[in-house]
Amino acid sequence: MLVVEREYGAGGSAIAARIAERLGWKLYDHALTEEIAALAKVNPDMCRKREERVDPFLYRLAKVFWRGSQERSVSLADSDVLDADRLICLTEEVLKKIALEGKCVIVGRAAAWFLRDRADTFCVFLYASRDAKYQRVLAEGKSEAEAIELVDTVDNERREFIKHYFDAEWPARHLYHVMLNTAAGDEPTVDTILQLMDAANRREGGAKS
Repeated sequence: MLVVEREYGAGGSAIAARIAERLGWKLYDHALTEEIAALAKVNPDMCRKREERVDPFLYRLAKVFWRGSQERSVSLADSDVLDADRLICLTEEVLKKIALEGKCVIVGRAAAWFLRDRADTFCVFLYASRDAKYQRVLAEGKSEAEAIELVDTVDNERREFIKHYFDAEWPARHLYHVMLNTAAGDEPTVDTILQLMDAANRREGGAKS
Protein backbone atom coordinates (compact mmCIF):
# COMPACT_ATOMS: atom_id res chain seq x y z
CA MET A 1 0.00 0.00 0.00
CA LEU A 2 1.25 3.48 -0.89
CA VAL A 3 0.35 6.79 0.73
CA VAL A 4 1.15 9.96 -1.21
CA GLU A 5 1.11 13.17 0.80
CA ARG A 6 1.94 16.38 -1.02
CA GLU A 7 2.19 20.11 -1.07
CA TYR A 8 -0.59 21.71 -3.09
CA GLY A 9 0.49 22.03 -6.72
CA ALA A 10 3.39 19.57 -6.42
CA GLY A 11 1.60 17.08 -8.65
CA GLY A 12 0.75 14.51 -6.03
CA SER A 13 -2.56 13.43 -7.53
CA ALA A 14 -1.19 13.03 -11.07
CA ILE A 15 1.85 11.12 -9.82
CA ALA A 16 -0.28 8.88 -7.59
CA ALA A 17 -2.57 8.12 -10.53
CA ARG A 18 0.38 7.07 -12.71
CA ILE A 19 1.74 4.82 -9.97
CA ALA A 20 -1.65 3.19 -9.45
CA GLU A 21 -1.93 2.58 -13.19
CA ARG A 22 1.53 1.05 -13.46
CA LEU A 23 0.99 -1.20 -10.45
CA GLY A 24 -2.59 -2.08 -11.33
CA TRP A 25 -3.68 -0.89 -7.89
CA LYS A 26 -6.84 0.95 -6.82
CA LEU A 27 -6.46 4.74 -6.61
CA TYR A 28 -8.12 6.49 -3.68
CA ASP A 29 -8.31 10.19 -4.39
CA HIS A 30 -11.76 11.20 -5.60
CA ALA A 31 -12.84 7.66 -4.74
CA LEU A 32 -11.89 8.25 -1.11
CA THR A 33 -13.98 11.42 -0.93
CA GLU A 34 -16.92 9.55 -2.45
CA GLU A 35 -16.65 6.74 0.12
CA ILE A 36 -16.58 9.22 3.00
CA ALA A 37 -19.64 11.04 1.61
CA ALA A 38 -21.50 7.75 1.16
CA LEU A 39 -20.69 6.71 4.72
CA ALA A 40 -21.89 10.09 6.01
CA LYS A 41 -25.09 9.74 3.95
CA VAL A 42 -24.90 13.40 2.98
CA ASN A 43 -26.69 15.20 0.16
CA PRO A 44 -26.57 18.80 -1.09
CA ASP A 45 -30.02 19.80 0.29
CA MET A 46 -29.16 18.68 3.81
CA CYS A 47 -25.83 20.41 3.56
CA ARG A 48 -27.30 23.74 2.57
CA LYS A 49 -29.68 23.64 5.56
CA ARG A 50 -26.88 22.83 8.00
CA GLU A 51 -24.08 24.97 6.62
CA GLU A 52 -24.34 27.92 8.99
CA ARG A 53 -24.56 25.67 12.04
CA VAL A 54 -21.04 24.35 11.65
CA ASP A 55 -18.39 26.01 13.80
CA PRO A 56 -16.47 28.33 11.44
CA PHE A 57 -13.01 27.13 12.54
CA LEU A 58 -13.86 23.42 12.33
CA TYR A 59 -15.77 23.96 9.10
CA ARG A 60 -12.74 25.65 7.58
CA LEU A 61 -10.55 22.77 8.69
CA ALA A 62 -13.01 20.28 7.22
CA LYS A 63 -12.66 22.04 3.89
CA VAL A 64 -8.94 21.27 3.89
CA PHE A 65 -9.66 17.58 3.38
CA TRP A 66 -12.17 18.11 0.62
CA ARG A 67 -10.21 20.81 -1.21
CA GLY A 68 -7.27 18.45 -1.55
CA SER A 69 -9.02 16.12 -3.99
CA GLN A 70 -7.30 15.91 -7.37
CA GLU A 71 -5.03 18.89 -6.58
CA ARG A 72 -7.81 21.40 -7.17
CA SER A 73 -10.75 22.99 -5.42
CA VAL A 74 -13.91 20.91 -5.55
CA SER A 75 -17.53 21.49 -4.66
CA LEU A 76 -17.81 21.42 -0.89
CA ALA A 77 -21.59 21.13 -0.61
CA ASP A 78 -21.43 17.62 0.84
CA SER A 79 -19.00 18.68 3.54
CA ASP A 80 -21.27 21.41 4.89
CA VAL A 81 -23.27 18.88 6.92
CA LEU A 82 -20.13 17.66 8.65
CA ASP A 83 -18.02 19.32 11.25
CA ALA A 84 -14.34 18.46 11.19
CA ASP A 85 -14.59 16.10 14.19
CA ARG A 86 -17.14 13.94 12.40
CA LEU A 87 -15.15 14.12 9.18
CA ILE A 88 -12.02 12.91 10.97
CA CYS A 89 -13.87 9.89 12.39
CA LEU A 90 -15.35 8.97 9.02
CA THR A 91 -12.01 9.38 7.26
CA GLU A 92 -10.24 7.14 9.76
CA GLU A 93 -12.95 4.50 9.40
CA VAL A 94 -12.75 4.50 5.60
CA LEU A 95 -8.94 4.51 5.52
CA LYS A 96 -8.65 1.56 7.88
CA LYS A 97 -11.17 -0.39 5.82
CA ILE A 98 -9.22 0.39 2.65
CA ALA A 99 -5.97 -0.63 4.32
CA LEU A 100 -7.35 -4.11 4.96
CA GLU A 101 -7.88 -4.54 1.21
CA GLY A 102 -4.27 -3.61 0.41
CA LYS A 103 -2.81 -2.92 -3.05
CA CYS A 104 -3.97 0.68 -3.24
CA VAL A 105 -2.59 4.20 -3.60
CA ILE A 106 -4.05 6.76 -1.18
CA VAL A 107 -3.68 10.50 -1.74
CA GLY A 108 -3.52 12.77 1.31
CA ARG A 109 -6.36 12.95 3.86
CA ALA A 110 -3.86 12.54 6.72
CA ALA A 111 -3.52 8.88 5.73
CA ALA A 112 0.12 8.83 6.83
CA TRP A 113 -1.08 9.61 10.36
CA PHE A 114 -4.04 7.26 10.43
CA LEU A 115 -2.00 4.35 9.04
CA ARG A 116 1.29 5.14 10.77
CA ASP A 117 1.37 1.88 12.75
CA ARG A 118 0.98 -0.38 9.71
CA ALA A 119 4.16 -2.08 8.53
CA ASP A 120 2.70 -2.68 5.06
CA THR A 121 2.39 1.03 4.20
CA PHE A 122 5.00 2.95 2.19
CA CYS A 123 4.63 6.71 2.64
CA VAL A 124 6.04 9.43 0.43
CA PHE A 125 5.87 13.22 0.65
CA LEU A 126 6.08 15.28 -2.54
CA TYR A 127 7.07 18.93 -2.63
CA ALA A 128 8.19 21.57 -5.12
CA SER A 129 9.26 25.20 -5.27
CA ARG A 130 6.55 27.84 -5.01
CA ASP A 131 7.06 28.85 -8.62
CA ALA A 132 6.86 25.24 -9.86
CA LYS A 133 3.62 24.74 -7.93
CA TYR A 134 2.23 28.02 -9.24
CA GLN A 135 3.04 27.08 -12.83
CA ARG A 136 1.45 23.66 -12.46
CA VAL A 137 -1.76 25.09 -11.00
CA LEU A 138 -1.87 27.65 -13.84
CA ALA A 139 -1.50 24.83 -16.37
CA GLU A 140 -4.49 23.09 -14.77
CA GLY A 141 -6.68 26.04 -15.77
CA LYS A 142 -6.66 28.33 -12.76
CA SER A 143 -6.34 32.08 -13.14
CA GLU A 144 -3.19 33.80 -11.87
CA ALA A 145 -5.05 35.09 -8.82
CA GLU A 146 -6.56 31.68 -8.06
CA ALA A 147 -3.22 29.94 -8.48
CA ILE A 148 -1.48 32.31 -6.08
CA GLU A 149 -4.28 32.04 -3.52
CA LEU A 150 -4.34 28.24 -3.63
CA VAL A 151 -0.58 27.76 -3.50
CA ASP A 152 -0.26 30.23 -0.62
CA THR A 153 -3.18 29.02 1.52
CA VAL A 154 -4.01 25.32 1.08
CA ASP A 155 -0.82 24.01 2.68
CA ASN A 156 -1.17 26.44 5.58
CA GLU A 157 -4.66 25.05 6.19
CA ARG A 158 -3.33 21.48 6.07
CA ARG A 159 -0.66 22.52 8.57
CA GLU A 160 -3.32 23.93 10.90
CA PHE A 161 -5.40 20.79 10.52
CA ILE A 162 -2.55 18.44 11.51
CA LYS A 163 -1.58 20.69 14.40
CA HIS A 164 -5.15 20.78 15.67
CA TYR A 165 -5.87 17.04 15.45
CA PHE A 166 -2.48 15.41 15.93
CA ASP A 167 -0.56 18.14 17.78
CA ALA A 168 2.25 17.73 15.25
CA GLU A 169 4.04 19.64 12.55
CA TRP A 170 3.19 19.18 8.86
CA PRO A 171 4.91 17.50 7.20
CA ALA A 172 6.03 15.17 9.99
CA ARG A 173 9.23 13.83 8.45
CA HIS A 174 9.38 10.70 10.58
CA LEU A 175 6.21 9.36 8.94
CA TYR A 176 7.67 9.21 5.43
CA HIS A 177 10.00 6.72 3.83
CA VAL A 178 11.08 9.39 1.35
CA MET A 179 10.47 13.05 0.57
CA LEU A 180 10.91 14.01 -3.08
CA ASN A 181 11.10 17.26 -5.02
CA THR A 182 8.93 16.77 -8.13
CA ALA A 183 10.98 19.26 -10.16
CA ALA A 184 12.53 16.35 -12.08
CA GLY A 185 9.13 15.67 -13.66
CA ASP A 186 6.22 13.33 -13.01
CA GLU A 187 7.59 10.24 -14.76
CA PRO A 188 11.05 10.35 -13.11
CA THR A 189 9.31 10.84 -9.76
CA VAL A 190 7.07 7.84 -10.43
CA ASP A 191 10.12 5.74 -11.39
CA THR A 192 11.97 6.77 -8.23
CA ILE A 193 9.04 5.91 -5.96
CA LEU A 194 8.53 2.52 -7.59
CA GLN A 195 12.23 1.72 -7.32
CA LEU A 196 12.27 2.66 -3.64
CA MET A 197 9.13 0.63 -2.95
CA ASP A 198 10.67 -2.38 -4.68
CA ALA A 199 13.89 -1.99 -2.68
CA ALA A 200 11.90 -1.74 0.57
CA ASN A 201 9.92 -4.88 -0.31
CA ARG A 202 13.08 -6.83 -1.14
CA ARG A 203 14.73 -5.67 2.06
CA GLU A 204 11.70 -6.68 4.11
CA GLY A 205 11.56 -10.03 2.35
CA GLY A 206 15.24 -10.64 3.07
CA ALA A 207 14.77 -9.76 6.73
CA LYS A 208 12.01 -12.37 7.07
CA SER A 209 13.96 -15.16 5.38
